Amino acid sequence: MYNPNQNHQSDREVSEFADKVVQIKRVSKKTKGGNQVSFTALVVTGDKKSRVGVGLGRAKNVSDAIQKAISRARKAMLTIPQINGTIASAQKIKFKGAQIFLRPGKEGSGIIAGGPVRSVVELSGIKDLVSKIIGSKNKSVNVWATFKALSNLK
Repeated sequence: MYNPNQNHQSDREVSEFADKVVQIKRVSKKTKGGNQVSFTALVVTGDKKSRVGVGLGRAKNVSDAIQKAISRARKAMLTIPQINGTIASAQKIKFKGAQIFLRPGKEGSGIIAGGPVRSVVELSGIKDLVSKIIGSKNKSVNVWATFKALSNLK
């Protein structure tokens, strides 16, 4: 018998990670039988303490693409070393068409960064950071460049 006062656990499991969908693209491929339409999703996941991951998923519908991207991001997690809520040293990295500059921020300055960089940095738990993107407006390239710059930290 159903009791409305009883707490029921939903089918979803409560996760320690926060996920952020950075980009969803509709991709169309010409084939003999017509167009094949699919979607790609770029997702950043992190625990807001020191771990962050980036994943790309492709599927026929958006929700499946997002789920694939989340699972790939969680498999590719890396731990970011932090000192007082910021990174230890400045990073300058070139990845494909993008150049990313990351500098430690002064305490209390917050995250001064554009959208793609901000999504990766926030979910990694960094509180103070200054960044600049040069050369590319492509969100996915900028996210991967930021992830690579953070992976180079020691």
